[in-house]
Amino acid sequence: MIKKILIKINLVRKIIRSYFTSHNLSVTLFGKLYFREENRTWRNTYWMGMPLWKLPLDLWIYQEMIYELKPDLIVETGTSRGGSALFMANMFDLIGKGRIVTVDIEELPNRPKHDRITYLTGSSIDDEIISKMKSLIKPGETVMVVLDSLHRKHHVDKELELYGKMVTIGSYMILEDTYLNGYPVRSDFGPGPMESVREYLKKHPEFMVDKTREKFFVTWNPNGYLKRVK
Repeated sequence: MIKKILIKINLVRKIIRSYFTSHNLSVTLFGKLYFREENRTWRNTYWMGMPLWKLPLDLWIYQEMIYELKPDLIVETGTSRGGSALFMANMFDLIGKGRIVTVDIEELPNRPKHDRITYLTGSSIDDEIISKMKSLIKPGETVMVVLDSLHRKHHVDKELELYGKMVTIGSYMILEDTYLNGYPVRSDFGPGPMESVREYLKKHPEFMVDKTREKFFVTWNPNGYLKRVK
């Protein structure tokens, strides 16, 4: 009797192990396919006519977070063409509050104009830019941060330290593109966001990874949804 039970237990274990192995493999393969076929997928993604190089599943998470948190201000690094700033501004339109300040080292033409968006030009880790960002935060405001500029580790390390201080308790800092350097794409990239966030969390217990924001399995920001808890 005991032997039969043990056989059944081992069988269940094998089934569970097989399921999760297959599940993880499917997620990884889809993530790699989506990234590799860039001209069909992420480089061909638009919001209201503006290029928006983010995974649509992550954008859905963004709108959920904006509705739940109703932040007064979102600070974004890495404006690019302004598609993500416009997306967030439109979400703010729907809830009737909020504004975005976004910075990029390059000022590109034809960015969207919106009353809720403030564009800054310069390095996201420059003292002058940081001072300007802080000056736009009003006392008592709820602040959320999105880091999506240069993805090299030395730069991300500095951004995390500088911008983490702006995030209010209960809000989030989203570190984009932690999937680089083999998590699961571009294994040749070198140290980047994933390595940075792992080190940052060891030194900053006020932040925790919120895995519930990865509920769609595929994300460009694994371990990148950081909630400030204290």
